[in-house]
Amino acid sequence: MRHRHAERAQLRLVRSPAGPPHAVVFQTVPIAFALRDLVPGTDLASVAQPGIGAAIWLHATDVQAIHDALAADSHPITSAPIDGPFGRTFTFADPDGYRITLHDRA
Repeated sequence: MRHRHAERAQLRLVRSPAGPPHAVVFQTVPIAFALRDLVPGTDLASVAQPGIGAAIWLHATDVQAIHDALAADSHPITSAPIDGPFGRTFTFADPDGYRITLHDRA
């Protein structure tokens, strides 16, 4: 336990009282950061895609322009832009295959 406490002190992450029961939400500004439980039945050792079960969401301005630039440069877009509760949102794969979602509503 001592090691875990040292990590928390080093990272200075403070757990938010808000958040669903399947996740730990941290009080981080301006970028939200949370870790969720592993989805039941997921075997991380059996999947080729890195970051399975991880959700990496970042707020950005002019999300459509970022999408268009990435698509024009042949970066893999894994979810086309949509307008939803987080504003204009789309997901792309980074060079290692991790899925990154950008949204424009703060």
